[in-house]
Amino acid sequence: MRSFKESVLYLIKLNSTPQGIALGVAIGVFIGITPLYGFHTLMVILFAMMIPRTNKVAILAGTNISIPPTTPFITWAGYSIGRVVLGNGYPPLGWSMFKSITYDNASRFYFALLVGSLILGVFCAVIFYFITFIAMKNIKKNG
Repeated sequence: MRSFKESVLYLIKLNSTPQGIALGVAIGVFIGITPLYGFHTLMVILFAMMIPRTNKVAILAGTNISIPPTTPFITWAGYSIGRVVLGNGYPPLGWSMFKSITYDNASRFYFALLVGSLILGVFCAVIFYFITFIAMKNIKKNG
């Protein structure tokens, strides 16, 4: 039986190619941007099992894009993108919208947020993939 430290080191070394790490970070960023709050951990586990060539720790690290200071900006950007894609039937985000929120308003708000966040998630995942891939190649080459 492995100790916790040995298990963590094993996971870090598992699929630690630049591609595996970059793919893991990209998947984690995508998961972190999705507004499926409460399901991120489950999604990390599922993606880690479904995509064997990715670094499992990198997936978890990538989800940290949605820490409390960044969540409002991610939410605003996702909703704004969804609002543009779905048409003008969605009001801009503002305090007045939150003051009069009902279940119907929240569900309409959420659909635009989901659509926009999926688009934003793919866009950010691609960017983070290339940034991470280049960084990992340079680290492996120089280290």
